[in-house]
Amino acid sequence: MIAAASECRVSLPPVIEYDADRADLPLVVVPVSIPSMTTLLRDRLDEFAGLARVRIHTDWTDDEDVLAARMSDATVVMSTGFRASARLLERIAGRVRCITFCGTGAVSFIDLDAARRLGITICNAVHYGDNAVAEHAIALMFEHTHRVGELNARTHQGGWPGADITELSGRTLGIIGFGGIGRRVARLAHGLGLRLLVWDRHPDAAALAALNAESAATMDEVFSRADIVSLHLALNDATRGIIGPAQLDLMRPGTLLVNTARAELIEPGAMLRRLSRGDIAAAIDVTAPEPLPDDDPLRTLPNLIITPHVAWRSDRALAALVEQNVRSAVEFLKGGAYNVLV
Repeated sequence: MIAAASECRVSLPPVIEYDADRADLPLVVVPVSIPSMTTLLRDRLDEFAGLARVRIHTDWTDDEDVLAARMSDATVVMSTGFRASARLLERIAGRVRCITFCGTGAVSFIDLDAARRLGITICNAVHYGDNAVAEHAIALMFEHTHRVGELNARTHQGGWPGADITELSGRTLGIIGFGGIGRRVARLAHGLGLRLLVWDRHPDAAALAALNAESAATMDEVFSRADIVSLHLALNDATRGIIGPAQLDLMRPGTLLVNTARAELIEPGAMLRRLSRGDIAAAIDVTAPEPLPDDDPLRTLPNLIITPHVAWRSDRALAALVEQNVRSAVEFLKGGAYNVLV
């Protein structure tokens, strides 16, 4: 059975405590959480038996003072995605020794340089959501070509709106970055009959051949030849702003840009300016900043599909994410290391 997320909501207390009376044990704190993740964390609390007390705050806040207060007596913090600036890290550094981040892109949420300077260990998660994000990228492509969400909304409003749609099969999908997610997108797209054009700094000839994918000599080649360009690069110093007006100007009229990776891969303002010309479209799950301000001009573009950074939040991805997050915390408490980033 496949249940919609709205069907799976449970009532949670404001705070969940585990072994709260064991003052002799270090404290693990989850300062904010989302319901689906809270339930998964609660179900794994026995893994901390004899190692730590655990306190889970089941609400969400971005208030730095509240976050600092909640983490003030923690040894390990399990982050579900709050922003940990250098200032916040400095406030908790006297006590907190490790932060386990529920995700891959810790660099977008935690000041890693400050953590390194303050001696705070940072752990992340890897490959937990490759399939979830890949499926979402394909879903964004389908929404652009088949307009399911749009037509559903219009039909619910009344009438019987007709619309022409476009098939994906036979189109050329350009993939920028051929890591875990990029490869999964390629496999799904191959099954749908898309032609594959891939750019990666270190192309895997065998993996490309298995999917009958063509290796592009340059990233520019992908932008100039593909009908759809899908971004799957990790964000780091080398890739931040790697895509700018020069690349976006290569996109032919009717081309679609898909971004389920990181908004910061694209030079600030470049996508807005290119989309404003009206001859290409985009479908994105990431923005900068997040949340996207209500008055951001991206929200006004009719040729842009936006989802609010949910590609990673599938049932299976969340379960794998929490498993890795808990394991990182447990290993740190035991004096070991798992998925250590800093």
